[in-house]
Amino acid sequence: MNNATLIHIGRFIGFLIFQVFILKRLSIGWEGPVFFNFILYPLFIILLPLRTPRVVVLSAAFAMGLLVDMSYDSLGVHAGASVLTAYIRSWVLGWLEPRDGYNVNHSPNKARMGAPWFFRYASLMMVLHLLFYYSLDAFSPVFFVDILLKTLYSFPLSMIFVIIVTYIFDPET
Repeated sequence: MNNATLIHIGRFIGFLIFQVFILKRLSIGWEGPVFFNFILYPLFIILLPLRTPRVVVLSAAFAMGLLVDMSYDSLGVHAGASVLTAYIRSWVLGWLEPRDGYNVNHSPNKARMGAPWFFRYASLMMVLHLLFYYSLDAFSPVFFVDILLKTLYSFPLSMIFVIIVTYIFDPET
């Protein structure tokens, strides 16, 4: 097991603990439903190295989502959204690929790809994750407006935490 693997395992545990013990308590709603959700754990999926096999990305996303589900009592909603996010990751990376391509030995992060590229990538992945999450939570197109509202309310709050974590910890691997 090399140093990069240990860093990603530590990142997995760190994001899980931060999501479950801190961000879970910050969720805000009115009249019952939660409208403001602070979600940071998809950043783990976003920061995985480009060379990571798809089955490993999907398995790690499922494990993260399942562990978050266990603490949120949400019956697989986080796991489903995480797996969908991990599944579309390669398409989003392909869509945002720079002209001279990627160095597959690195992670797509702010230090290696530049802040504008990274925050566009992270924003797209986070908005898709939140859309998947709230769609699975409602599980009906009848609540389309609620799904969009919850996504629009949670996205800026979640991105604030993504930006803070990215600038404080500045992941290099």
